[in-house]
Amino acid sequence: MAMYVVGHKIPDSDSICGAIALAYLKNQIGEEAIPSRLGDVSPETQFILDRFGFEAPELKMSYAGEEVYIVDHTEKTQAPDDIDKATIVGVVDHHKLGDLTTSAPLECWIRPVGCSNTIIKMMYDFYDVEIPANIAGIMMCAILSDTVIFKSPTCTTADIKCVEALAEIAGVDDAKALGMEMFKVKSAVDGTPVRDLVMRDFKDFNMNGNLVGIGQLEVVDLAVFDNIKDELHADIAKLKAEGNRHSVMLLLTDIMKEGSQMLIASDDEAIIAKAYNVEPEASKVWLDGVLSRKKQVVPPLQDAFAQ
Repeated sequence: MAMYVVGHKIPDSDSICGAIALAYLKNQIGEEAIPSRLGDVSPETQFILDRFGFEAPELKMSYAGEEVYIVDHTEKTQAPDDIDKATIVGVVDHHKLGDLTTSAPLECWIRPVGCSNTIIKMMYDFYDVEIPANIAGIMMCAILSDTVIFKSPTCTTADIKCVEALAEIAGVDDAKALGMEMFKVKSAVDGTPVRDLVMRDFKDFNMNGNLVGIGQLEVVDLAVFDNIKDELHADIAKLKAEGNRHSVMLLLTDIMKEGSQMLIASDDEAIIAKAYNVEPEASKVWLDGVLSRKKQVVPPLQDAFAQ
């Protein structure tokens, strides 16, 4: 029986490209695998797939009775809804450990790096499998996306070295320039429904029994939100009520200024204030130097909920 390789709900480029790259590796070493996804691809991810000639993986929402290899998370809130009825055979991730559990031993590749595709590159090296040029290209782009073209505090030497190696395989002369093209695609928000923007890169977390949603929009200039910021703020309040969440935050991240404005809808803003040592004004706050949800936003908030 073939395993399905799948990332998290509302998949980003790491989840989609990682599923494709890992499924190819597994097939090369004699383990039948099919890449899949839990949602629509983002404009950035579509740009990457088009650039290197890939179709999006199969959209598959149910995995009951299947073998599943999880990419880019270990959180039940981000996994398939019926993951408890599936057999998890492996995990590749670069986040904190979540609450997924298994009844049998599994393969785990978890490293404190900037992107799951960096780990998948290490897996290719371990198994001594040659990476095709087009797969190297999407892996490289996923790393550039997750590390914000090496600006994120999550970026490591391993991420940079992997991008350099993958760029050579893919025949890309200027990886950073391609990364900027990707972020310009991310910055094109005109005409996109507000809810689609809020959900473009959105993750739910269980924080001490409280459901907390955190979205992020990374752009090259926050001015693109000037005419819709109030609408975005109103929509996260609606999303909070619809999902019975304690809080929903939306990070508007300026990759050039290297900081984020956080829009907040919360039952208790004091927790947010405590987490980041700031005082929100009109349910907004600027977080200087904050680029990473994984490293700079989730951990202090989780700690604040635990106190």
